[in-house]
Amino acid sequence: MLWRYERMASSMGYQVVAGVDEVGMGPLAGPVVGGAVVLPIGVRIPGLDDSKLLTAAERERLDKLIRRKALAFSVCAVDHAQVDSLGLIRARHLATAGAVAGLQIAAEYLLVDAWDVPEAPLPQMAVVRGDRTCASIMAASIVAKVARDKVMVEYDRLYPGYGFADHKGYATPAHRAAIRRLGPSPIHRTSWAPFREAALLG
Repeated sequence: MLWRYERMASSMGYQVVAGVDEVGMGPLAGPVVGGAVVLPIGVRIPGLDDSKLLTAAERERLDKLIRRKALAFSVCAVDHAQVDSLGLIRARHLATAGAVAGLQIAAEYLLVDAWDVPEAPLPQMAVVRGDRTCASIMAASIVAKVARDKVMVEYDRLYPGYGFADHKGYATPAHRAAIRRLGPSPIHRTSWAPFREAALLG
C-alpha cells in the first residue's frame, strides 16, 4: 500500500521517482527545510511513518537507514530572513525545489505531499496526506525533519534562553514566554503575523 504511487509512476515509464516534503512551515523561528528522497521501490525500512508521529530517536534511526538505502537524497533550507521577505509559500517552493535539484540522481517524476513544486519543471503528483500514505514522501519528511532539528539545536547554542533545542521554534507557551522576556532573536520570523501575536499576546 505504501508503494502504490511509486508503482503508478513506474508503470507510466518513470524510473527515478522522488518523494518530496517540507518541514518548518509553522514555527516562529528558523528555516523551512525541504527534503527529497529516491528509494528503490519496495525497499524494506522498518518503522517508516509520518515524521510527526515518530519520536526524535525513531526519526534519527530512520534517517540513517533511509540515507543508507536511498538511491539519492537531498535537503535544502530556506532561512528565516527569506521566509520573512518572501513569505511561507514561496519559501516552501524554494526549499522543495532546492531539495529536488540537489539529488545525486536527476529525478524524472515527483510525488509531493499535498502541494506541487512549481519551480521544478518535472511531471509530478500532489498526494493528499502523502506523509502518511506514500513511502517516498514519508522518507523525505523524515530526512527534512531531522536536518531541521539539528539546525535548531545549533541555534539553541548560539541563542540560549529561547529553548530552541526543545520546541524547535514552534509556538509553545515556553517559547512565547521567552520571546516576551528576551525579545526576538536573530532567527525569529519577525514580520510574520503569528510571531507578532506571540510577542504581544503570548
